[in-house]
Amino acid sequence: MFEAEATGLKTIYQTQTIQVPKPVCHGKTKEFSYLVLEYIPMNGTINQITTGEQLAAMHYATQPDGKFGWQLDNTIGSTPQINAFNNDWASFWRTQRLSFQLELAHKKGYSNKDYDAGLKLIEKLALLFTDYQPSPSLLHGDLWGGNCASDNTNKPVIFDPALYYGDRETDIAMTSLFGGFNQTFYDAYDAAYPLDSGYKTRKTLYNLYHILNHYNLFGGGYASQAGAMTQQLLAEV
Repeated sequence: MFEAEATGLKTIYQTQTIQVPKPVCHGKTKEFSYLVLEYIPMNGTINQITTGEQLAAMHYATQPDGKFGWQLDNTIGSTPQINAFNNDWASFWRTQRLSFQLELAHKKGYSNKDYDAGLKLIEKLALLFTDYQPSPSLLHGDLWGGNCASDNTNKPVIFDPALYYGDRETDIAMTSLFGGFNQTFYDAYDAAYPLDSGYKTRKTLYNLYHILNHYNLFGGGYASQAGAMTQQLLAEV
């Protein structure tokens, strides 16, 4: 996990688009694994406009061979995230994101009704991409408000990535889940790298992955939220 995080931070740093804490070293002892990062004093706020602009610049960094995925598997929270390369985005999202989380949820006790609805959505997933083919952008992968801040000079910082190359809309979608980002962030991002008109529907699809993951990690009301999101998506396909 720490190896993948360190490599992900280095990958973002190499784009020279948005600040990340630079990895110092990582490794393991007989008892512990460890990751040492550069210390960046932070002021507890998000510079909305500059973060939007710099995130857009990072998303312009794409995988040269056009494949979705990444060289390493990593984690989303503590859940494994499989990043095997795939030339087709819809197939990647179906097999390595949505299906993976849905099967974990089924084993955890997700209702048969919601599980069957999830399977039906997976069967129809390609319908959400009939006129939309994203580029494999460099993604943070876990971009909620708690993984973004500003340093003491108000320069944006992102950290704790679950990095891979995929549809940039997935990063933007997750910023809307748990607060922290306001309309000036979205306006600045859209001015630098406009979103496709179909984003509003795919936003729910992409956030379903994270809500299922939260159910798998924490249980509780995330199951009903995931079920409602699935029904909403089925109504639109």
